[in-house]
Amino acid sequence: MREIEITKPKKPPMYWVKLGGIVAFIIIAYSIAFTNLDLDSAFRWEQASTMLQRLILGPFTDAAAIERIPELFMMMMETVAIAYAGVLAGSILAIPFAFFASRNIAKRGSIGGKGVLNGIRSFPELLFAIIFVSAVGIGPLAGVLAITINSVGMLGKLYSEVIESIDQKPLEALRASGAGKIQVIWYGVLPQVLPEFMSYALYRYEIDLRSATVLGMVGAGGLGAPLIIASRSREWEQVGMMLLIIIVVVTLVDILSRNIRKRIV
Repeated sequence: MREIEITKPKKPPMYWVKLGGIVAFIIIAYSIAFTNLDLDSAFRWEQASTMLQRLILGPFTDAAAIERIPELFMMMMETVAIAYAGVLAGSILAIPFAFFASRNIAKRGSIGGKGVLNGIRSFPELLFAIIFVSAVGIGPLAGVLAITINSVGMLGKLYSEVIESIDQKPLEALRASGAGKIQVIWYGVLPQVLPEFMSYALYRYEIDLRSATVLGMVGAGGLGAPLIIASRSREWEQVGMMLLIIIVVVTLVDILSRNIRKRIV
């Protein structure tokens, strides 16, 4: 039998020109970036080492930081409550927006619904927090409103995708039996989507719990304000204690949320 020789097609000359240009660009970019960079002068190793030591060991050795544990824990609970209130309101308000943005429910009108949700998601929570702090003053309410608006944008998008992927046969059966649009949504859509809605809302709560800590830095309540004050004052033992409390609480919430989602879905 004759052996079949397989020959690979030769690369055209322009391929090597483009490849050489890309490699040259990367080399030049890295050389420019690191030529004048002096790590010894740009990074103060001794100061960084001292800061990390105070940050990590301070929560366990500093008496002042240990005495503030009850106070800081209550502030963290306020952060947890801010995230919970914001997600609860946002998860409910996102439902009508999701139906307006669903192609199989709103038809052509879904373009407008998707546009509204895209517009909301275009702005970060921190910007909403700054706006609401100016509008309603410093405190938890500004954080709740910021998280609510941002959750509506994200959960509305996720909800609409869930609605668009539902089984259409129950809806067709309800329409054939003379059911109206509200009845179709109530008896045909909601039973299919509510478990996933709840799962997404719980997952969003995990995200917003972390966001609520950051929002406090602009005056939106919770543990963020004392965290930024302590960091500016270089009280690294206090900062370390706050970060430790945040890690513990967020980890517990993640475990609880994961177990609940497993039971729902």
